[in-house]
Amino acid sequence: MVATSLPGLSLFRADAPSAPLPAVYEASVCLIAQGAKRVALGDQVILYDAAHHLVVSLDLPLVGHVVQASQDAPYLCCKIDFDLSVLSDLVLAAGNEVAIASAPVLAAYPKDPELIDAACRLVGLLDLPGDAAVLAPLVEREILYRLLQGPCGPMMRRMAAADGHLARVARAAAHIRERLDRPLRVAEIAEVAGMSQSSFHHHFKAMTRLTPLEYQKQLRLQEARRLMLGEGVGASAAAFAVGYESPSQFSREYRRLFGSPPSIDIRRAQVDDRNLVAA
Repeated sequence: MVATSLPGLSLFRADAPSAPLPAVYEASVCLIAQGAKRVALGDQVILYDAAHHLVVSLDLPLVGHVVQASQDAPYLCCKIDFDLSVLSDLVLAAGNEVAIASAPVLAAYPKDPELIDAACRLVGLLDLPGDAAVLAPLVEREILYRLLQGPCGPMMRRMAAADGHLARVARAAAHIRERLDRPLRVAEIAEVAGMSQSSFHHHFKAMTRLTPLEYQKQLRLQEARRLMLGEGVGASAAAFAVGYESPSQFSREYRRLFGSPPSIDIRRAQVDDRNLVAA
């Protein structure tokens, strides 16, 4: 994964199929140029490829793995994060007559040539830094417009509905992410969401397939993994940084999520990275 010079645009490459790995996907669209990937949210499994794009409507804890990739035909994908303020402006301009209550929070849709063209132009601006500052926001707005006008329109409108359940759960999820190292207080998060505790619990789990506590735990473990793998932080320091008071509890829960204790998982990931660079 490479974070590019354009905010919200990330590029992905894999030269071989990967093992399933938990990760939080932000509200975004993922477009594959080559290869295929499978993602799961609880018992919902979605396969997407060059003929389908994936749309994620809020920060969701998914388990994803590349299922089609090789040295000769690597998996290539771009992820474009959504600017919800721009999306809201577009929805207001287009009107809001479409029913949005039943729109999914995660789905794959058939490819749209006009959407792909806009995404290619956005990626192409990486080679034109002098033009990117002016043109990138315009192309990103066009991408949101294409999505809004396509089959995922109801899903996009649901994201833009500030008083809808999706927006309320998204605010709560963002609140949890910003305070990973603090104890989880459901009453406080429900207040941020503007919902009763019972309604908040119901809608949060319906959309994320996790309770707020389970959601926080996954985010904590994934952030700890990022600190260890990306910044060389030791396991104990990473555990404390994300709010764990017991290194042994951290190790148990890490192994349950990632399949190996922190030391083994990070060592294996570092070897994989070195092999990829060497290749």
